[in-house]
Amino acid sequence: MDIRTRFGLRPVINASGTMTSLGASIVPAPVSEAVAQILPEFVEIDDLQRKASAAIAEVCGSEAGYITASCSAAITLSIAASMTGDDLGLIERLPDTSGLRNEVVIQTGHLVNYGAPIDQAIRLAGARVVPVGAATEAHGYQLASAINERTTAALYVVSHHAVQYGMIPLEEFIAVAHARGVPVIVDAASEYDLKRFIAAGADLALYSAHKFLGGLTAGIVAGGKALVRAAYFQNGGIGRGMKVGKEGIVGAMAALEQWQQRDHAAVRSREHAYLTLWRDALNGRAGVRAELDADPTGNPLERLKLQIDPREARTTAWDLADALARPPAGVAPVIVRDHEAEQHFFFVDPCNLHPGEEQVVLARLVAELERAQAAPEPLVTPFHQRDARRLAGRRNWPD
Repeated sequence: MDIRTRFGLRPVINASGTMTSLGASIVPAPVSEAVAQILPEFVEIDDLQRKASAAIAEVCGSEAGYITASCSAAITLSIAASMTGDDLGLIERLPDTSGLRNEVVIQTGHLVNYGAPIDQAIRLAGARVVPVGAATEAHGYQLASAINERTTAALYVVSHHAVQYGMIPLEEFIAVAHARGVPVIVDAASEYDLKRFIAAGADLALYSAHKFLGGLTAGIVAGGKALVRAAYFQNGGIGRGMKVGKEGIVGAMAALEQWQQRDHAAVRSREHAYLTLWRDALNGRAGVRAELDADPTGNPLERLKLQIDPREARTTAWDLADALARPPAGVAPVIVRDHEAEQHFFFVDPCNLHPGEEQVVLARLVAELERAQAAPEPLVTPFHQRDARRLAGRRNWPD
């Protein structure tokens, strides 16, 4: 029996990508096997983390590393480390930062919400957020002006949620911060290139172990030994509630090992075949334009961008996404990447599909588009009602 059926869960098809709300990724069998092997055994966690440090250093090109609960936890604990160093007394005092350098500079266009506001991850450590520039424009001189004797760290965010234009380039950001003695922390939660940010000069680079890497839920901290040690020592303070178990550490180590062995070219080829299948089948349908769209942060992958003209398609991008996600009983729910649906498009991501699901995704898209064409009235609702429905649904949890 499918474990989802056993627990009464909907058998969702993930055409959205590595989204935490859907379970993030398909964990490869070697990772699952490694986790299963460690679960009944006992280890010294400090020693296990020491081995994880060596594994992270090798893959990321850093001096050291460690595993924490998530990339969000890694942000909080890295900020904390920049304030306390490895002073155990200061670590136990957080989030009281009186007398410490406690300001974190971050570009306004990087103040994203990845399921929670990133500024909250900073404030959890007791630090204060100092925005740099405007939402769509920031410059190096503004970063330089924002840094003062109270600045403890500079946080740079690499994410599809962030503004993708008008921001300070990473290299300039690092140069300006380092010229003023401020360490740079890069939030690279869902990035493919595990060496780029350390090689560019970042003091810490943070990754999700459970997104493209395919590990269990965890965060990876890579960087210089002193700052990594200070971040790891936060487990004796505010990091206690963000601790990770033996299974998460081993899962991340196994995922890093598998990442190095993965045939990335074969993965790209398979995904490209899915994308062209969808594009060729959907283009030409009334009110639909399908095109391949490169990843906005430079990851070596594409997604299908499906633009919907509601006048011709007789439905909107958000109504189509909702119809795919909430089908009649017995029909497979398909979750697409719809965070920009109000702009009349959404993305279909092939990276987490099981074999054969690409055909199911296409069949569902075609069925919903044809249903809209055959409906007596256009299947169109105001976008603001969708947001209200979603919020009401969340407030009603766990019912």
